[in-house]
Amino acid sequence: MLQENLLFIILSTAFLFITGWYWRDAKPYSLPQPIPNWFKAWFVTVQILGKLLPIITLVLWGIWWNHTNVLAIFASYLVVLGLQIVAESLSLRRFESVVWVMVPYLYIPYRIWQLYQGLILIEGVPELMAVRAILWINIIVWIGNYALDLVQLPFLFHWQTKED
Repeated sequence: MLQENLLFIILSTAFLFITGWYWRDAKPYSLPQPIPNWFKAWFVTVQILGKLLPIITLVLWGIWWNHTNVLAIFASYLVVLGLQIVAESLSLRRFESVVWVMVPYLYIPYRIWQLYQGLILIEGVPELMAVRAILWINIIVWIGNYALDLVQLPFLFHWQTKED
């Protein structure tokens, strides 16, 4: 699991750096305004289900009840999630690069794969049924988030619409 995570981090970071360098002469990127109201509710939902719930799961099952598989699953998940947040923050706020739009398209599929691998890792362990449910909840949340990211492409790239 560690080698796969390191390989993903190295490849995705290299890709983002190369793309950022290639697009270095593009206009500075800023988020379109106004941000839709529904986005705020979705953002809070993702924070609770995609960040807080895994942290609680890591602490309870991984540390408190000493399930090392759960610790490995959610520690790697949270590290990669943290790196995504760093990549998004740097590309949007520090470099004002359109590369920001691409970050979730790299990280979310990998996150879904991590969660699925977690399901396989704890398969057949009856005392981890709640963890399996949490993994499934997160898979559904991140698939939904990915779909919403795709739907938002015209908004994120400031594409003209009929209403404009």
